[in-house]
Amino acid sequence: MTDRTYINDEEDLIQLSSLQHFVFCPRQCALIHIEQVWDENRLTAEGRIMHERVHEEGRESRGAIRIERGMPIRSLRLGLIGKTDVVEFHKIEGNKWQAFPVEYKRGKPKPDDCDKVQLCAQAICLEEMLNLSVPAGAIYYGKTHHRLDVEFNDPLRKETEEAASRTHALIQAGITPAPVYDKKCERCSLVTFCLPKAVGKKRSVQNYLLEARREG
Repeated sequence: MTDRTYINDEEDLIQLSSLQHFVFCPRQCALIHIEQVWDENRLTAEGRIMHERVHEEGRESRGAIRIERGMPIRSLRLGLIGKTDVVEFHKIEGNKWQAFPVEYKRGKPKPDDCDKVQLCAQAICLEEMLNLSVPAGAIYYGKTHHRLDVEFNDPLRKETEEAASRTHALIQAGITPAPVYDKKCERCSLVTFCLPKAVGKKRSVQNYLLEARREG
C-alpha cells in the first residue's frame, strides 16, 4: 500500500462511487464523471430507490450496535469523497467501537471486484477520518436478500488504491476511452449512449481501411 497523498485541495476530490464505475468499465466512468452523461433505466431506478430508503431510516441503536446512515466520508490521501449507505458501530469492549460499513446494491454479486472496491474505499475513508482500523464490511444484495461479507485484506486494499490512482488520472486527462463490447454492456444504463457494438464495428472498418492503405 502507498502513503502517497493525491489531494491537497478538497475541490479536487472525486466521487467515491467513481471507483466502482471505473473497475466495472473505464468508459462508463468517463461518460459519467467527465462527460456528465447519465440515463436511468429500471435497474438504476430500483437501486436509487433502495439507497434513498436506507438513508431515510436515520440513526438507530440495537444493543451493542449503533447504526449510522448516509454518513459523509472522505479521504484526502486517496482524494475521495462520498456518503455511506450504512455504518454499523459494534461495541467490542469498554468504550471501544468497531466500524463495519454496509453497502446496499439492487442486484446480485458481480464477477469482478467493482462493488468490493467501492466498499473498501469507504473503509479507508473511515480509517482516515476516525483514526481506527476497519477490517471488514458487507454488501447487501437486494436480488438475493443476503449479505456478502468482505474482508479488507492487503490485495483488496492495493486494488482499491490503484483504482483510485487510475480513476484520478482518467478524470484529470479528460479523455473518454474507446468502447470495447462485453456481455456486461447489456446491464449498463448507458449502453444507448456508449453504443459499444456500433462504434466498435465502425472503428474496425476504419482500422481495416488504414491497414489496406498502408499495404497499398
